[in-house]
Amino acid sequence: MRASLIQIGVDEDESVDSRRRRVASLVREQAGADLVVLPELWTTGAFAFESFTAEAEPLEGPTHEVMAKAASDAGVWLHAGSIPERDPEGPLYNTSLIFSPSGELAAAYRKVHRFGFDKGEAVLMGAGSELVTLRLPETTIGLATCYDLRFPELFRGLVDAGAETLVIPAGWPERRRAHWTLLAQARAVENQSYVLACGTAGTHAGVPQAGHSIVVDPWGEVLAEAGADEEILTVEFDPTKVATTREQFPALKDRVLGLPTPRR
Repeated sequence: MRASLIQIGVDEDESVDSRRRRVASLVREQAGADLVVLPELWTTGAFAFESFTAEAEPLEGPTHEVMAKAASDAGVWLHAGSIPERDPEGPLYNTSLIFSPSGELAAAYRKVHRFGFDKGEAVLMGAGSELVTLRLPETTIGLATCYDLRFPELFRGLVDAGAETLVIPAGWPERRRAHWTLLAQARAVENQSYVLACGTAGTHAGVPQAGHSIVVDPWGEVLAEAGADEEILTVEFDPTKVATTREQFPALKDRVLGLPTPRR
């Protein structure tokens, strides 16, 4: 299986419409890949909180339109990163869109864990409430977004739902880049799954981004890692290695569930 992670550089001087067109062109260049992944909130910048409301769009808004066409033109499965979604019946959401090679919206995931500690995303956006997996021809992917990476319970749920490859778009800050790499490897090892984690480059509202998109195999080995600047990280991997790993080292079968909560 061939995957391309497009680590987009977010330049505040580039308009959202221009960035959509530019990124669509980059997606089309990945024809021949099986899966293409974009970062979190690449239209606005993950830390550009003041732009979320103004740039929010419906699920089938302009980003949907442009990315659906790009996926169809390239003939790829496209995880189009996430957008600030405007729900006419609720709050904003940080929502990922996944398109089939025919350009159909195959899945959408609303980010469960919102970052900000009572400010920023944590107060501007609602929390998703559903785990989402999607069967591709080669593998079943499980969806998570950025801050979700810090919460292993979510990934256990995805594995229990059949996930073999964990796909994580992000807008991770440079000052916590060591955590990004460590957590990506930890989620791969503990779930015996591939991890495809795609970040952004550039600076969002004064916050330098980590970049360093990464692909990790089920044993925790880093198969490929980007640098700090805009880059397309392409890697080929064997999806059957997940089943082989789980058979050779069946740790997931040894989980003990339902332990009582300790008394205080």
